[in-house]
Amino acid sequence: MKNTFGNSVAITLFGESHGKVIGAVLDGIAPGIRIEEKRVEEALEKRRPKGSISTSRSEKDRFEIVSGIFNGYTTGTPICVVIKNEDVDDSVYEEMDGRVRPSHADYTAHIKYNGFEDYRGGGHFSGRLTAALVAAGAIAQAELDAVNIKIGTHIKKCAGVSDRSFENIEDDVDVLSSLDFPALDKDAEEKMKKQIERASKDMDSVGGITETAVLNVPCGIGEPFFDSVESAISHAMFSIPAVKGVEFGSGFAISDMLGSQANDEFRYSDGNVVTKTNNNGGINGGITNGMPVTFSCAIKPTPSIGKTQNTIDIKKQEDCQLSIKGRHDPCIVHRACHVINALAAITVCDLLAQKYGTNFPNILNSGDNT
Repeated sequence: MKNTFGNSVAITLFGESHGKVIGAVLDGIAPGIRIEEKRVEEALEKRRPKGSISTSRSEKDRFEIVSGIFNGYTTGTPICVVIKNEDVDDSVYEEMDGRVRPSHADYTAHIKYNGFEDYRGGGHFSGRLTAALVAAGAIAQAELDAVNIKIGTHIKKCAGVSDRSFENIEDDVDVLSSLDFPALDKDAEEKMKKQIERASKDMDSVGGITETAVLNVPCGIGEPFFDSVESAISHAMFSIPAVKGVEFGSGFAISDMLGSQANDEFRYSDGNVVTKTNNNGGINGGITNGMPVTFSCAIKPTPSIGKTQNTIDIKKQEDCQLSIKGRHDPCIVHRACHVINALAAITVCDLLAQKYGTNFPNILNSGDNT
């Protein structure tokens, strides 16, 4: 089982949903980056469940950074973050006793690990582990701050309700950094929340689409063919349990355009090279072109629902029915936005380090970025 992502900057994930702890090891972050624990706390708080639109499992996400940071600064050695699991209830999973949950990893994990998997709460496949990703992402974002790279994700669509698109993208990204429920249009936010609550009352769930912008990434980043910017970001995003699709720029819609419409024409602006449009999401040939890197993720509805579903009992080897009990999110789209930001930060750090080395903040700030 491969639990490590990245080349020059890499993250290793460990733990299970109902185990004692979850955590991550982040390796390759440059020395001398100022890390405030409050920053990690704030990132984890944004990801935590909120009210009736989220699970009732209430983890405080108490974390400890046990290596790699000394006197508030990164040392250049691996950074290990550990988060305690405190609000755990195994009883529901004991009751299910062999009945696998549709669209979960229960069946596939059982086959892969010969029945030795930790099935409680999805075990290692649980969205609970994304808390560790968010903690590590907050540290990676601190490194990106040193070179003025910003990342923001909003809910593009949820339960059939659409948010407005990015307009003044820099201002929008700044606004998103302070939002728990990251929608740019307040009317859309209220409609989304009502739809989520409606699904919850019906013992069902909803999904949606997110849209992310990464600002101020220098031109020339990416390692084609197999570590292109699209390849690396897609690899990272598909590690999030609920992501079922990723597209860049105009995405699949670009297939309906003429070449004259899809092409992003170049021009100079104040001595800088820019494009008139950004249909390709700031990427040409798998390499950043200096425009905002934009991509969207399709998030499936939470598979844990209270409605009765047909499934199988792998112990009795017979068909059966299952109504899932316990504490589950009727929608995870709003929480997933913060996980996407974290993984995008780690991925961009890795791409920059592949080109400039793991001490890239000093290199880029010195102006020697050839």
